[in-house]
Amino acid sequence: MACVVGNRTRVAIIRSRQITGLDPEVIAELVAEIGPLWHEQHQEALRSRPRWRAVGAGAKHKLVFIDRLLATLVHLRHGATHDVLACWFAVDRSTITRAIGELRPLLAQRGCTVTPGLRLHTLADVVNHLGENGKSGIIDGTEIRVRRPAAGHKDRDKFISGKNKQNAVKSMVLTDADGRLLYCSSAEPASCADITHARKLGLVRLLTDGPAVEILADAGYQGLGAQTGGRVVTPPHRKFKKNAPDWYEEIHEQRRKAHSSRRIRVEHGIAHLKNWKALARHHGRREHMSDTIQAVAALLSHQQAVTHTTDVRV
Repeated sequence: MACVVGNRTRVAIIRSRQITGLDPEVIAELVAEIGPLWHEQHQEALRSRPRWRAVGAGAKHKLVFIDRLLATLVHLRHGATHDVLACWFAVDRSTITRAIGELRPLLAQRGCTVTPGLRLHTLADVVNHLGENGKSGIIDGTEIRVRRPAAGHKDRDKFISGKNKQNAVKSMVLTDADGRLLYCSSAEPASCADITHARKLGLVRLLTDGPAVEILADAGYQGLGAQTGGRVVTPPHRKFKKNAPDWYEEIHEQRRKAHSSRRIRVEHGIAHLKNWKALARHHGRREHMSDTIQAVAALLSHQQAVTHTTDVRV
């Protein structure tokens, strides 16, 4: 039996953006793009191992590709467990686990979509894109709660966030001035400071050697401005810590609010990411977090690009 969920049910899932978080045309593009990649990956796995029967022989997939993709989207969007999805699609739990494990890396490697013909895969791509178009970028770090490592694990403490006092991983998010997602970094243990994470990703080198790009950041990135020739703009420092004149307090507050009002767009971008429950709190393996973050970022940016293109046409 190749068709697990009925065609009517499948169509209802595809048409409902509340279920997958994506418009039907976006899902259709995913099927056309990811389907051949998944098929080739599967055939390569078959060719690479010793076989006692011809390629193509044996049992067929009970879970067809479109259902595998829908199961992965529902898992990322709503955080549905593999057991629940297995009951929904009438297959074994291991089939769902294998399907998500195969599709998640393929979704993650797509990069963030800016326009239908332009995708950004690396931080260097983002900096060059902003420089070529004369736009500003906004960066911020976001934390995602994960399970605590087992007792006795040598790296048990490095996932503890000094800010929230919980076990988490961290990702650096970069959006444009309108809050559209341009980049999400791979996961880093939450004990890593925001500024350290940015340096590890090579942001200082890219801004120093690359095009003149303004990057807005919060106080966690103070110090990058001096290292990048003022290209990273952080909230103003306080010159008076005690007994500040009234005129200085007023000016400082105005400058701080002006910076915050420009930087708030990245918070909106992070909120859209956290609408995907797989990033609200992760209950699976920490090793999969980088693929999960970048897969959600790729899907969300693709939807944003389609929505933006539609709004422009209207």
